[in-house]
Amino acid sequence: MLAEGFKAEAGSRAGSANRAWIGSLFELISGFSAFLVFCLLLSIIATLVVGSYPALKQFHLGFISSDKWNPVTEEFGALVPIVGTLVTSVIAMLIAIPVSFGIALFLTELSPVWFKRPLGTAIELLAAIPSIIYGMWGLFVFAPVFAETVQPWLKAHLGKVALVGMLFQGPPMGIGVLTAGLILAIMVIPYIAAVMRDVFDIVPPKLKESAHAIGCTTWEVVWHIVLPYTRAGVLAGIMLGLGRALGETMAVTFVIGNAHNLHASLFMPGNSIASTLANEFTEAVGDLYTSSLMYLGLLLFLITFVVLAISRLLLSRLGRHEGA
Repeated sequence: MLAEGFKAEAGSRAGSANRAWIGSLFELISGFSAFLVFCLLLSIIATLVVGSYPALKQFHLGFISSDKWNPVTEEFGALVPIVGTLVTSVIAMLIAIPVSFGIALFLTELSPVWFKRPLGTAIELLAAIPSIIYGMWGLFVFAPVFAETVQPWLKAHLGKVALVGMLFQGPPMGIGVLTAGLILAIMVIPYIAAVMRDVFDIVPPKLKESAHAIGCTTWEVVWHIVLPYTRAGVLAGIMLGLGRALGETMAVTFVIGNAHNLHASLFMPGNSIASTLANEFTEAVGDLYTSSLMYLGLLLFLITFVVLAISRLLLSRLGRHEGA
């Protein structure tokens, strides 16, 4: 009996020692993983800064405000790619946010039970399509139809409207800034809609049932119950889509036109930072040309960082007001 007691106590001590060792190993691996991510981020920033240093030294901040891009005379400016990146992303978000909200609302509140799974699966499949496929479809299918039908209609009906008309001038070529924004909208809709659907699903059914019980319509339930309860998650989904739109490369490269020209019309070809890097990095000759492209990459990193910082600030403010 005594020997068995000693054996049990020894086994318990050994088990405790093993658990303590496993816990320490887990903490070590977790800390190393977090530190590795931090090191990778610093290495990326350092690579961009070092690579762009010759362009920074040559052009300073004037690189951001210049619309020149001439590799022959080594005159480079980032204004056209920056404007193209921001304009196409804004167009994409103006279209994607309401459409994604409608999809999520239909899936969670209005869709028949038998239709929810097929439609949800279709949305997820859209997110899984490679961006180059979107670009090929946009160039060979969407752009010709857009040039023959939608662009002439927009020019005829909106081209003469004061202030807005200048956005819809020029020949209907199919490719251009507006086309790139529409393709981006199609690409980011699955991401935003999927996040919105998931956060709408976490709303307690009792809250919605109580609102319906006092006579609220579906829209009133969504506006006064669902959205206030899930606003942080909805904002996170929107920022996820915006980040995707800002950094998209191949699809935009196919349909934006890849022209270093600044136009007021959305029909005209333009450029984005990502498409400029994709088109010209392999052909860059000379240190200043390569450094200017690295400078563009650094600016794209800063833009996405600012967007992320703003989203985190908004989420923190929303979190402080929860339950107020």
